[in-house]
Amino acid sequence: MREEFIRTEMIFGETAMKKLAASRVAVFGVGGVGGHVVEALARSGIGALDLIDNDRVAPSNLNRQIVATQSTIGQFKTEAAERRIHDISPDCEVRTYNTFFMPDTADEFDFTQYDYVVDAIDTVTGKIEIIMRAKAAGVPVISSMGAGNKVDPTAFDVADIYKTSVCPLARVMRREMKKRGVKALKVVYSKEEALTPIAGLCTDGGSRRSTPGSNAFVPSVAGLIIAGEVIKELTGFSRK
Repeated sequence: MREEFIRTEMIFGETAMKKLAASRVAVFGVGGVGGHVVEALARSGIGALDLIDNDRVAPSNLNRQIVATQSTIGQFKTEAAERRIHDISPDCEVRTYNTFFMPDTADEFDFTQYDYVVDAIDTVTGKIEIIMRAKAAGVPVISSMGAGNKVDPTAFDVADIYKTSVCPLARVMRREMKKRGVKALKVVYSKEEALTPIAGLCTDGGSRRSTPGSNAFVPSVAGLIIAGEVIKELTGFSRK
């Protein structure tokens, strides 16, 4: 095992590390949550990553998105993430798609090639499509629920969508999954009640109430929890 992953191998073992090196994971959304998912997967020895996001790094991302630095402003988030990955794990195969994933762009992706799918996007229609495509391909998927307007990183939990509470996005997704006959869906969600953003402040210069407030320590925790679940499932790890 390469020296950079030896500390991970000390916990998971050689066989698990070989599984990770042979795995391809698709991460849809490389923002506050997804960027930390990507970073943790790269640092864990994942062999191939597909990054899907059409956004560019903006100054308002600097407070919470790991791909956002002064030097990456204006760059596609996928491409900024790719450079970080190769600076960490040069042998990791990275494919980037500057695509806004929705039903009309879904055919660009062959879900059967993935060993795991991470849904870290905000759009409900896109989230549903990711989940349904992954389920149809028989590929495990984990979905991030709402992380905006929250300040308690200890309030996150991993659960089936039908056992969630409090989170408004999870409520919508429960309804949509039930409509489509989805029996189970692993999600990371927060039990914390969302705060109301201070009136008159909006990172895009507008006044849209739908723009959530955020911080450096809540989305990052959600992303790291998701990455941990992916690693444990891919390796079959369980604490004895």
